[in-house]
Amino acid sequence: MHYPANVIPIRVNCSGRVDAGMVLKALEKGADGVLIGGCHPGDCHYVNGNYKTRRRVTLLRRALCEVGVDPRRVRLEWISASEGARFAHTIEAFTDEIRTLGRSPVAALTGGGDE
Repeated sequence: MHYPANVIPIRVNCSGRVDAGMVLKALEKGADGVLIGGCHPGDCHYVNGNYKTRRRVTLLRRALCEVGVDPRRVRLEWISASEGARFAHTIEAFTDEIRTLGRSPVAALTGGGDE
């Protein structure tokens, strides 16, 4: 599967392992957006990891909005390991959306992205 070269995938055992700090760190370091892919609800190998992720992402997007960062910069999608074509399409669509939003203001605000 092909997807944009500027995407840096970071694999974790479960989307439930992704916390707000990890997403914020990526944005501080210069990422213009973060896409979190998780198992479909009810299919989590770790029982309820994707439900935890859904709650975390909802709260994170709300917090981003409160500090003036467009919450569309963080997206959660349910994509199973067997859905390679859907994964590639989702990444392409997200990259296009982020491109229309422009550079993220987070790195500039925090002094990140220069490392």
